[in-house]
Amino acid sequence: MSVNTSRDVSPITRRNMLARSSVGFGLTALTGLLATQRSGLRAAEYPKAHHPSRTLPPRAKSVIFCFMSGGVSAVDTFDPKPRLKIDHGKPMPVPVKPTMFNANGNIMASPWEFKKYGECGLPVSELFPHIAQCADDLAVVRSMTSIANEHAQGNYFIHTGFSLAGYPSAGAWVNYGLGSENDNLPGYVVLASGGSPLGGIGIYGNGFLPAVHQASLIDPSQTEPLTNITPREAAGRQRKRLRFVEQVDRLQLTQSGHNEQIESAIRNYETAFRMQTAVPALVDLVEETEATRRLYGMDSPVKETAAYGEQCLLARRLVERGVRFVELTCLPRPTDLGQIGNPWDQHGGLKTGHAEMAQQVDQPIAGLIRDLKQRGLFEETLIVWAGEFGRTPFAQGSDGRDHNPFGFSVWLAGGGIKGGTTYGATDDLGYHAVENVTTVYDLWATVLHLLGVDHEALTYRFGGRDFRLTDVHGNVIREILV
Repeated sequence: MSVNTSRDVSPITRRNMLARSSVGFGLTALTGLLATQRSGLRAAEYPKAHHPSRTLPPRAKSVIFCFMSGGVSAVDTFDPKPRLKIDHGKPMPVPVKPTMFNANGNIMASPWEFKKYGECGLPVSELFPHIAQCADDLAVVRSMTSIANEHAQGNYFIHTGFSLAGYPSAGAWVNYGLGSENDNLPGYVVLASGGSPLGGIGIYGNGFLPAVHQASLIDPSQTEPLTNITPREAAGRQRKRLRFVEQVDRLQLTQSGHNEQIESAIRNYETAFRMQTAVPALVDLVEETEATRRLYGMDSPVKETAAYGEQCLLARRLVERGVRFVELTCLPRPTDLGQIGNPWDQHGGLKTGHAEMAQQVDQPIAGLIRDLKQRGLFEETLIVWAGEFGRTPFAQGSDGRDHNPFGFSVWLAGGGIKGGTTYGATDDLGYHAVENVTTVYDLWATVLHLLGVDHEALTYRFGGRDFRLTDVHGNVIREILV
């Protein structure tokens, strides 16, 4: 008997089926609610981590990444250089490498004074009066370097270890390696009220890792903090739709065998359903005291400080609930709303711009440190404070600084970090790292080590090669560890 092959009889794709059945992402996760009623694959049968890579004793359970997008000037914040004041206005005595705009001027002294704080005597700029009080908790790395001199490339590089799009973010790698400790929330969350840094949301992506590991963007400033988190139909109708979608997904999974995309989709649907309840409860701060709100600066008349304080408070609530990796985003400056995505980027007006940004983040981050300590969470939470690169010790124009990837400062605090320490150094101009030179690969190797993960063992085969967050580089910065 002949078979009519004039029509396409290939199995319908899951994407087409979802489109035809009009089921949105936020509505396709009732399977969690039905877990006791169905006979299919349950969320508990999926490993919390797709890659059993924890081979070391963990010092920390979670990471909070305070990303200072735009490029913070080290010589104005955590790396004082007296020579800049002595030689202010003089030409640079060393060759100057090409900068972003090549409108390079003479040496420019910092507009701010430095004082020593804490028992350790850590020098901190007057830009950060609140963080300065936490000096004994900080490990400042003054010799960080980057391969990128442009914002988008720099943002990708510090997030993924590669300067181009398409690679997994550090948060995705952590989620892949360890998973979330909370079935109701994703393992990787970006608090996105500041918007995406230059380069876009791809810097938070899963790259070639299974889609379940990409970031979930929560914007507490919005009525609906996560898109489609509010159910659009009654539970009974949603249940019928999702039972059908589950049957289609399971048929596809059976036909395709082991398929990470389908498995990730099922996992995402289940997590998304649980998030319909978990996310609104997370962002509802009614149970937080006024004292806690004040600690984070949420009573500040500066709306950017209050908004960043809310992010810091939500970061604490997320790690409290077992989320592995949380990233905070900086809000635009009030006097330059055009700097969305890179608000620390002052090619001109450095004094005003850096002062506004420091005011935005200083009290909230210090409040976060204090609150974590009060709640017994500091020793199991690692805080990372960093921008994509630094800024030049010489002026751009009359009162700005250009990008400088050759030597800048970052700091870490919390789980497993030896507070009150400095590591590495730049030259006496603050231009090039010259002592214990470190890289972004070293930073993430250290973070993974503190989470109990060997950065060389956390790999994923793609395109015939085993990739990792640290590429083929990276050394743990053991000198800043307890």
